[in-house]
Amino acid sequence: MAPKPNQALRFVLLLGLVSLLSDMTYEAARSINGPYLGLLGGTAAVVGTVAGLGELVGYGLRILSGLLTDRTRRYWAITIGGYALNLLAVPALALAGSWEAAAVLMMAERLGKAVRTPARDAMLSHAAHSMGRGWAFGLHEAMDQVGAMVGPVIVAVVLAWKGSYKLGYAVLLGPALLALGVLLAARWTHPRPGDLEPAAPKEGSQGFSPHFYLYLAAAACMALGFADFPLAAFHMKKTGMFEDQWIPMIYAGAMGVDALSALLLGKWFDKKGLPVLAGATALSAFSAPLIFLSGRTGLLVGMGIWGVALGAQESIVRAVVAGLVPKNRRATGYGIFNSCFGLAWFTGSAAMGFLYGRSIITMAAFSLAAQLAALPFLLLVHRRS
Repeated sequence: MAPKPNQALRFVLLLGLVSLLSDMTYEAARSINGPYLGLLGGTAAVVGTVAGLGELVGYGLRILSGLLTDRTRRYWAITIGGYALNLLAVPALALAGSWEAAAVLMMAERLGKAVRTPARDAMLSHAAHSMGRGWAFGLHEAMDQVGAMVGPVIVAVVLAWKGSYKLGYAVLLGPALLALGVLLAARWTHPRPGDLEPAAPKEGSQGFSPHFYLYLAAAACMALGFADFPLAAFHMKKTGMFEDQWIPMIYAGAMGVDALSALLLGKWFDKKGLPVLAGATALSAFSAPLIFLSGRTGLLVGMGIWGVALGAQESIVRAVVAGLVPKNRRATGYGIFNSCFGLAWFTGSAAMGFLYGRSIITMAAFSLAAQLAALPFLLLVHRRS
């Protein structure tokens, strides 16, 4: 019997609620991680490297998690374990006494995300089969980013009220525990999410298609040139363009743009396909020049574009993978994809952190060129598939 669309929708909404509460936790932390490292003695190069290394850990190790998931089929156990590490490392940052200790906890948070994401995305892709992949991943990302918008507001209020970064991290224990509770409820109500997608009639264990690897090249270019928020936050604080309490509010605004764009781009993707992603990528290329080379207004516009780009990355970029990889190798496919994405993100973030201290213009040009380089690969995938 084919699964009913409302069963898939309920599952997506449950995972979306988990992501909402999770993002309320760790995206709130990400909104102040850059200034916090600076407060503890870190330099711009430290901020860029820690942000990039975090993404390398968060993405690069997903290939191992994906392989383990497909081999053991322990989707829920791996997802729950990863979420626990991902979430509980955040409030522990309140105890950090040096930038080195804070960096280790930031790495632990990203490690938890690496462990749980391939298994979680594979489960989500099964529900997406009957809903439309763009819509399912877009809806999940929109809920995700509601939390990412609310979390930074919480720490902004704490900073405005008490001026304490440590207290800002400590209050995030609440949503972390709530997220774990909802995750356990989802496990109880949907123990076999693979049943939400019927098996393909001739599905085998053959290798991935050439289209998948072309798409990997496109995604690597996107990640290589995407400036992470901690470096943007460091720039805002260093230039004195915005006071401390406004930095997480700007991040919250970008997360709101992310949520809305994920919904719209997801629906549009289901109708038009890869050209939607190509358009979002072309727009994203101009975010860094606006953020780092202009005044307040230009920076805010650049952060809006940055939010659109992130919405595309977390919705339709993931949706494309589900269409290029067979069901029985989906976790491995997501693991390989995210590992390559993370390696490129680390390389780009470290390079941009290094270039920032020498020539901001060169850094912005690097970001622009790298992201535009993704467009020919996307065009090839679109034409050949």
